[in-house]
Formats: sequence, C-alpha cells, structure tokens
Amino acid sequence: MSDLKLGVNIDHVATIREARYRLEKQAEPNVLFCANEAIRGGADSITAHLREDRRHIQDHDIVTLKENLNVPLNLEMANVQEIVDFAIEIKPKFICLVPEKRNELTTEGGINAVSHETDLGKTIKKLKDAGIMVSLFIDPDLDQIRSSVNCGANMVELHTGTYANALNNEAMDIEIQRLVLASEMAHEEGLQVNAGHGITSANLEGLFEVPFLSELNVGHHLIARALAIGLRDTVSKFKEQMLKYTNN
Repeated sequence: MSDLKLGVNIDHVATIREARYRLEKQAEPNVLFCANEAIRGGADSITAHLREDRRHIQDHDIVTLKENLNVPLNLEMANVQEIVDFAIEIKPKFICLVPEKRNELTTEGGINAVSHETDLGKTIKKLKDAGIMVSLFIDPDLDQIRSSVNCGANMVELHTGTYANALNNEAMDIEIQRLVLASEMAHEEGLQVNAGHGITSANLEGLFEVPFLSELNVGHHLIARALAIGLRDTVSKFKEQMLKYTNN
C-alpha cells in the first residue's frame, strides 16, 4: 500500500463564501465543515493559504481550523512580517512559504529561494524556533533545492504547475524529469519532498514516476469535482487512485 499522503487545500471553499458573505453568521459554505468532510474522505492534512489581500481564507478561518481539526493544518503564506507573527501565535503544524502577487489568479510559480536566501533563512529560523515545520514552495530546480537546504527548510513542495499545464507529451516528459531530479536531490539532502499545483485525477499518475514523494497538496480540482459528487466522495476516490504510487 502506498504511504503517499494527501493534503486538501480548502481555499476555494472560502472563495465561494466570500463571493456572497463576509462575517455574517449564516455565511456558507462553512470552511470547517468542508475541511472535516475532506478528512472523512481520507485527507491527511488540511491546507489553507492566508493571503495578504485576504481574498478567500480569513484570519478567523485559520484560528477555527487550528482549534478544531484532528489532522495537521498546513498554513500557506508569504514571507510577510504581519502573517509571520500571526503564524507564530497560532502555531500550525506546518507552514509552506509561497510567493504572492496581488493581481495573480493563483500562485504562478515557486518562491525564489536563491535570491531571498538570507531573508527566508531568518523567517524559517523564527518559525522553527516556535515549533513549526517549514516548507518552501519551489520550482523543480537544483539551485532552488540547494538554497532551500541553506535556508534551513524541513521540506520542499515542488511546483507541479508547469507539468500540469504542459501542452503535449514531450513537454510533460521534460517536466517529469525535472521533478525526478529535484526530488532525488532534495531527498539526498534530507528534505521531505511534497508536491502540488494543478494536480488532477487526469494527470496524477504521471507524477508516480517521481520518487520519494511524501505528500501531494490538491485544491481546486477536488473542490470543483465536489460540486458534483460531494467533497467526501471526491477525496476518497482521489486517495484510492493515489494508492498506485510506489515510493522508491
């Protein structure tokens, strides 16, 4: 049996809520309820991205999730002092540092650990001193792996968006090889290897060529399919497909 774990990103549950409600008591859909439905379907952790612009997940969502979940909370966030301070106060099990642009629809690529090694290192030390395990969301690039090690990260999450958006098999194969090499190097350096962005039921099994994967983080695809069959069944079916992965 595969030991590959699934982190379910629930940002877009809050996206739907924020389209109609803010803090009203009747606000729906309920983020905590949906997170628990994902857990009932087999989610091993819940991921939520607290963006600077608060376009979906709000501070109170993070507090509620941290206080009520029976699986680890993975907080995605930019390296911004306000949110770093909030994270240290809340103390989620995991934090994944990601880049942010105000006008992007979603995260467009990995954080540049090479260019921001010093600043990231300082933040990672603060978070680790607070007892939080830290991941960097990076492109599958060997220089980014080296800098992640230098920064003191516990984990990396390899950006799979370029693979997911590849237009043909040749482009997909090139991206898979990049992911393979990055994962091998990260594993050799003692980093836990996760992956995420754009993963769907259709492209999932192509990632099974990548060794040493510990966890996949999947959001939009699962929330979209849940509109048809419910989140619990959606997550359950996805986890069943993940069982084919063999961690080399």
